[in-house]
Amino acid sequence: MGYHHVVTDDLEQWDDRDADVRSISAAAGLDDEGAPVGLRVYEADPGHQLPLAYHSHDEQTEAFYVLEGALSVETPEGTFVVEADEAFVVEPGSAHRAYNPDGAEESVRVLAIGAPTVDDAHPYDPES
Repeated sequence: MGYHHVVTDDLEQWDDRDADVRSISAAAGLDDEGAPVGLRVYEADPGHQLPLAYHSHDEQTEAFYVLEGALSVETPEGTFVVEADEAFVVEPGSAHRAYNPDGAEESVRVLAIGAPTVDDAHPYDPES
C-alpha cells in the first residue's frame, strides 16, 4: 500500500504556464503516462487560462472543482461559469478551454483532475 500526504503550498511551480500550477500527482509519484489520475491545483489571475489552450482529449476525462473565485469554461455549446464549491466535468472528445476572464475581480483557484493520465490533447479551433 502507498500513502502520500502532500501540502500544496510546499510544492514548486509545475511548469512554465501563466497560471500557478502545483502538481499533487507528481509529488505523489503518479504523474507518469498511464497513471490512473492526474491532480493539479491551479491559481489563475484575471486574463489567464488554466491548462492548455482550447482543446479536447481522446481518452481523458477532466474535472475542474473550483476552490475559490469563479472559473469560465468555453465550449462549442457556450461558456459556463463555475462558482466556488461547484465542479465542471468534461468527457473525452469534448472541446473546452478553462480560464479566468480579463474582467474578473479576483484570481480563481481550482483543483483539476484528469483520468487516466495520457498525452492525448488535441488543439481545437472554434473557427473550423
